[in-house]
Amino acid sequence: MTYICTRTKKRVSSAQAILQGLSPAGGLYVKEQLPRATADMLPFAPGVSYAQRAAAVLKLFFPDLPAERLDEIAQASYRRFDDPRIAPVTMTDDKTALLELYHGPTLAFKDMALQMLPRLIRLAADEAKEGREIAILTATSGDTGKAALEGFQDVPGTSCTVFYPLDGVSRLQQRQMVTSAGQNTHVIAVRGNFDDAQTGVKAIFGDRAFAEALDRKGIVLSSANSINIGRLVPQVAYYFSAYSDLVNEGRLSPGDTLDVCVPTGNFGDILAAWYARHMGLPLGRLICASNRNQVLTDFINTGVYDIRRPFHKTISPSMDILISSNLERLLFELTGRDEKALSGLMAQLKTEGRYELPREALSGLQEEFAGFYADDDATRLMISRTWEKAGVLSDPHTAVGLCALSQYRAQTGSDRLTLVNATASPFKFAQDVGAAIGLAPGEDALGDAFRQAEKTGLKLPEAIASLRSAPVRHTAVTEISDMPRAVLSALGA
Repeated sequence: MTYICTRTKKRVSSAQAILQGLSPAGGLYVKEQLPRATADMLPFAPGVSYAQRAAAVLKLFFPDLPAERLDEIAQASYRRFDDPRIAPVTMTDDKTALLELYHGPTLAFKDMALQMLPRLIRLAADEAKEGREIAILTATSGDTGKAALEGFQDVPGTSCTVFYPLDGVSRLQQRQMVTSAGQNTHVIAVRGNFDDAQTGVKAIFGDRAFAEALDRKGIVLSSANSINIGRLVPQVAYYFSAYSDLVNEGRLSPGDTLDVCVPTGNFGDILAAWYARHMGLPLGRLICASNRNQVLTDFINTGVYDIRRPFHKTISPSMDILISSNLERLLFELTGRDEKALSGLMAQLKTEGRYELPREALSGLQEEFAGFYADDDATRLMISRTWEKAGVLSDPHTAVGLCALSQYRAQTGSDRLTLVNATASPFKFAQDVGAAIGLAPGEDALGDAFRQAEKTGLKLPEAIASLRSAPVRHTAVTEISDMPRAVLSALGA
């Protein structure tokens, strides 16, 4: 037994944690004891492939799963990336490194884990002797959905149902999802925002009668969101990989401190950096970058998490989130792994829409994290400046990260080398990126992507070029209250 629930401390195996995703008590699974990185990971040698680096991290987190199967999973998971380095690091200037996480089949950082998760779930099912169909159920703010659909497409013994907020994702993100192939994939638009969809999915996971109805049909639910530890662990790997690349390129010496800036909404990507830091990777300040929905920025600066605020639709829609699910894992650590204290905070958020950290926990939070945000105007300006000065075209989420780093440096005077997560291809947000670099918007986002490629001289990714002829396969729309019924319909249950 290697994992515990944040709300009950009930112990489960790696296989059970991966298969369940969310615990029956509504909590998240965390490692009973966070592993330490081995000496050969700090840093990895130049000849060690990305897949080998990822496998090393998997083995530390899932020691009760067969090591040779984890090696096979890591090797198979990155075969469809368009860069052999998988997650290359490029410099915008001598102090700013971009970690390119968008070379997978859906052009977003979610591929880094969601090409791996279906294989981990299959392994977990084998280990647990789980004979039922595994129904993946997830909510997306833009990128997770298509990455999950792509990863689980026609995987035997599974299905994948994705809810996304109607009018709450970019047009290209929506186009990617509704054209998804596979006999086992289902895409459903929700009349509401991402928080509504995510809350609805969590409610379904917590509905015991619903689970029993599916069980009678030979179906069991699991999650592809980063609430699933099998989604989160692969993200830890790319911080070890990026640090190793910077050392191997001579930009860092082994043991030097590297700051990290992460544009985030659901808090999973930056939590993975926190895990890497506490495993022994010499990461310094973790800079949390938010868009106009600045609930995380305010939380880090004040210790008050308050969702009683306006919800803003922005040009960085994957970050249009007010309820950051993965924050629960960090709160568990900040409260000394006190499951009762953690449960109290979560209950207060549900009933009152806010909670406040105890002073000691806030001190621990601010010791490691800094929080900044950027509105849409600042984001557009950063896209323009980065293109003009560095010849780097960034998507709006990455640009939010670059804005936050600029603010952090202005406030602290820091000139430490900083890694910024580049989370998506700029072509996925062609209308807003194009407008930022002087392109007048056309009639549709897909046409804008082609024109953006022509203007910049950058190659249009095939994953977007192919959308022009891809037929729309998914048209379902549901109210929040009807999400359970929509799931049953999609699964034929």
